[in-house]
Amino acid sequence: MDANPLYKDASINKALIQELRAGKRKNILFYYPLQQEANILKALYRLRKKHRIFLPFMVGKSFKMVPFRLPLQKKKFQIFEAGNSLYDRKKIDIAIVPVVGVDGNFQRVGFGKGMYDRFFEKLQERPYTIFIQRDLCCTRQKICDSYDITADLMITADKKIIKRKYRC
Repeated sequence: MDANPLYKDASINKALIQELRAGKRKNILFYYPLQQEANILKALYRLRKKHRIFLPFMVGKSFKMVPFRLPLQKKKFQIFEAGNSLYDRKKIDIAIVPVVGVDGNFQRVGFGKGMYDRFFEKLQERPYTIFIQRDLCCTRQKICDSYDITADLMITADKKIIKRKYRC
């Protein structure tokens, strides 16, 4: 029997908190989860005390980062967003990115809009990137395009996978 999504999310939150507490990186881009994505809100709320947390704010076909602050509002694609901000940060230390799956190059298979790809293209330097998914969904085939983002680490409910040790 498959584990319950609440159990899987708790496991992911625990692993994510451990991973982020270990480093000295302070500027973190989180995502606010949709129903089908791993719910990482426990990690977000716990880590916001000692880190600068940012959320995506949809702008055209991509997004910009805005500081995490309440209240959040439900916007396009049923995504909760913090209010718009003039704060324009071009560098972050860590990006936490939801994925549908990964391919043979450890590249992101997402939801088909390319928003993260466009966003990463605009950054001054590539952040340490963590992919999040409840269940490992991968293929050995190389199905992504060259511009699709890759991760340094992937966290699922039952494992952490480092890019250099990746094997689907």
